[in-house]
Amino acid sequence: MSAPTTGTSGSRDGRAGAATATTRAPDGFGPPPIGELRDDVSPQHRDEVSEASLGELIKRLTTEMSDLVRGEMELARTELKEEATKAGKAGGMFAGAGYAAALAGLLLAFAAAWGLAEVIPEGFAFLVVGVVVGLVAAVLALAGRSKMRQVNPVPERTIETLKEDAQWARAQVR
Repeated sequence: MSAPTTGTSGSRDGRAGAATATTRAPDGFGPPPIGELRDDVSPQHRDEVSEASLGELIKRLTTEMSDLVRGEMELARTELKEEATKAGKAGGMFAGAGYAAALAGLLLAFAAAWGLAEVIPEGFAFLVVGVVVGLVAAVLALAGRSKMRQVNPVPERTIETLKEDAQWARAQVR
């Protein structure tokens, strides 16, 4: 996925000089720094804005805000999808741990317990085998828990860009 462009070459509806909703910071996420928008506005755009009626300015503002909100929603969707993928992998590890524990418990319990029953009483043989199977299950569960801790369900980049957008909007109103 390529990073959106920066600048004011035009908007989706073909207006030359209007800031686009795809204007983003160099890292591709969020708006550019607050001062950057004002510095790169062309003189032609400044003339258009100063001659525009209040209704036209409000129309532009609502259109650009709508585009901005759509962009932020797309960013949030992308972040949540990435986190859901991580959570799915961690859940798969938990499922694998459960399956392996059950299978190991069944197979090892019988094989090892009957083997140990030749040396020690049957009850103790089954106890030793059960402890070993429990240790394997614990190791797998700890690995799954470690992966699950890496999952961050909060869309951090989206929250940051929303804060920047609000700050930018406040600066535009002043």
